[in-house]
Amino acid sequence: MPNDATTADPRYARRPPSKGFTLSWRDPTVRNIVWQLLILGIVGFIGWWLVSNTMRNLEVRKIATGFGFLEREAGLPIGEYMISYTPADTYARALLVGVLNTLRVAVIGAVLATLLGVVIGVARLSKNWLVSKLSAVYVEVLRDLPLLLQLLFWYGLMQALPGPRQAMNPVDGVFLSNRGIKFPWIIWESAHSAALLAAVLGGIALIFVNRALRARQFATGVRTPLWPFALGLVAGLPVAIWLAMGAPWTVDVPALRGFNFRGGGTISPEFAALLLGLVLYTAAFIAEIVRAGIQAIHSGQWEAAGALGLSRGDQLRLIILPQALRVIIPPMTSQYLNITKNSSLAVAIGYQDIVSIANTTINQTGQAIEGIAIIMMVYLTISLSISAFMNWYNARIALKER
Repeated sequence: MPNDATTADPRYARRPPSKGFTLSWRDPTVRNIVWQLLILGIVGFIGWWLVSNTMRNLEVRKIATGFGFLEREAGLPIGEYMISYTPADTYARALLVGVLNTLRVAVIGAVLATLLGVVIGVARLSKNWLVSKLSAVYVEVLRDLPLLLQLLFWYGLMQALPGPRQAMNPVDGVFLSNRGIKFPWIIWESAHSAALLAAVLGGIALIFVNRALRARQFATGVRTPLWPFALGLVAGLPVAIWLAMGAPWTVDVPALRGFNFRGGGTISPEFAALLLGLVLYTAAFIAEIVRAGIQAIHSGQWEAAGALGLSRGDQLRLIILPQALRVIIPPMTSQYLNITKNSSLAVAIGYQDIVSIANTTINQTGQAIEGIAIIMMVYLTISLSISAFMNWYNARIALKER
């Protein structure tokens, strides 16, 4: 029999008496509720006063309010758009074009900045003295220069290129001029859209296939290769759909017609300067995050990986970076938010993002409050979406306690 007296004493089996709720100022719960209600009431009163005072002043000055102007004809020319647009469209469609232009530079910039930042961050830890020092110089110089100054520099450099008649031709079919970058591009048809959609859906399906194969491997110990499924879903299915719809493939090569080029794809000087500035600037910060994440991994991990006979590249790819991600992801979220918000500097070089188009809308309609509110809601929505996705990914790769 156990000698512990607590197992036989019924007093130790009782639950501690619960503390009842008493309506008294001495009760901390009551005080907390009262203070929170008081603060909430003060904040609500200040908000009501600001809104009512603003509405009253607008009414006295006979300034229109509301979002009815969104349905009016914009008459606003926009040089770059991802959806069809003409000046005869509404302000709502013009602002939607601005949102898509902002997302375009933010998404492409985040991907390119991540790739470049990882390369520079790894290069900073290289055993090659020259590579390490050049990477350090890149990081220190780019981080210490204001982003607006860098954007103006790259835009001035794009404007300094020769005109279309004297355009630089580094590769056959590619032309660099002060009108932008012209390059061959296929004439897009419905078959290409269907193939692209099939590739996206195939990639999503591949994720579930990978999970099923992993579960099967854990259960049976038999490893099934993933590459046949990847080849079929991501490559084979889109190509089959493209072939079934006629396999259109017409390349539109740019050619000089008069004073400008016709045909092909175009990257405007404004978009090129903005993207280049954002990518190079943000990559310098990402490089330091990657370097710090790698150095946070204990040196014993490198030694153990080396003892297994892995090359330096395989050690980094298979052992170190997967562990460093747990350190890298949280601060990386801030850089993705920064690259999105910093894209608002596009107004300084003439790229028509949501800020530029909303500013023009405010000047034409005089409804500044509504225009600023739209800008704030757009950036708030994008930022919260990025944060939610990165938090989900961070939780997914975090170590699970058992």
